[in-house]
Amino acid sequence: MDRDQEYVEFVAAAGGALRRTAFLVCGDWHRADDVVQESLVKLYRSWTKIDRHGNPLAYARRIVVNTALDSGRRSWRREVPTADLPTDQVRLGGDHAAEQAARDELLTALGTLAPRQRACVVLRYYEDLSVEQTAAILGCSAGTVRSQSARGLETLRDAIDRNRQIGRAR
Repeated sequence: MDRDQEYVEFVAAAGGALRRTAFLVCGDWHRADDVVQESLVKLYRSWTKIDRHGNPLAYARRIVVNTALDSGRRSWRREVPTADLPTDQVRLGGDHAAEQAARDELLTALGTLAPRQRACVVLRYYEDLSVEQTAAILGCSAGTVRSQSARGLETLRDAIDRNRQIGRAR
């Protein structure tokens, strides 16, 4: 099979998963799209090398996570969103409101994590990777993954608890 065709088939099969991973690491769908696009260009450039290793998805995940972390370091990414929402915001129906509220609460809490903690939590608990696989993707030791994951989970719990206490006070 032609290498370009293999690449196209890989992207078709793994593109959605890579986009979700990018979103969970960076917290913004538009930025996640940019990260995945940039990552797929990098992946294509080294497709022949990756193909020989036999696990292109792991390599692609590593590129996505590293690209997301690198893009977060750019100065123009340090914009601060406002708390004011537009008045024409679309509201969800009653059946899905609690589900969406829980998802929003988790995504907001994920946004409070440091980039490496966020990457560790996403790879370990969303992607369901082992400590060793996560360490390989992030290029760090297994101990670093364990400590960053533990700190990240603690920060998530604290952020969710704070948010719920604020909600009760209202």
